[in-house]
Amino acid sequence: MTSPPQSANKKPAKKRFNKGAFYRTCRMLHGYLSAAAFLLLMFFAASGLLLNHPSWFGADSQDAEPIIVALDFDALQSAQSSETPERAFEELVRNATRVQGQLKDASISDSDAMLRFAGVKGGTDIFIDFELAEAEVETSKANLTSIIHDLHRGKDAGKVWKFMIDITAILILAMSVIGLILFFSLRFRLGNAIRIMGATMALFIALFVFFVP
Repeated sequence: MTSPPQSANKKPAKKRFNKGAFYRTCRMLHGYLSAAAFLLLMFFAASGLLLNHPSWFGADSQDAEPIIVALDFDALQSAQSSETPERAFEELVRNATRVQGQLKDASISDSDAMLRFAGVKGGTDIFIDFELAEAEVETSKANLTSIIHDLHRGKDAGKVWKFMIDITAILILAMSVIGLILFFSLRFRLGNAIRIMGATMALFIALFVFFVP
């Protein structure tokens, strides 16, 4: 007996979604993301705790005694007439003495200029007298608490550190989303997991509504 000919138009069977393979991939990704993010997560968790309790490490930033720096008169005049005098003054002073931080703002008049530098490790205030060709430089060094606070917030930390904060946030967000997906593989604990998530969300909203001024 010959078997009946198969129809040429018969559609191939659709591939079924493989739940097991999907959850295995999620677990693998969750493991790798955890390895990359845990140290960063611990740092930002600890620094956030210190940010909430700034008195734990005490000491304020240390202000050094102001110093007077002599500037080259011709170079000072050249800086005054440049297109970006604040940058020219910055270069002039940096060549003469150590300056802490990055230039944040400047105030320039016909007779003097004030420059303010700020950074995570400290800051510098500079007053330049054009007639005397002198700069008064006052530097402050940040303490440990201040450094940790600024690193946590990305304040005056530079573009590279801010980029690292973005990467950390993306890693933690991805790890959390994958972890949430993995909850649905816990057949016997899924109900409890959803209830805990719901209670956490309700607590979060209640704290914001009733206790945040």
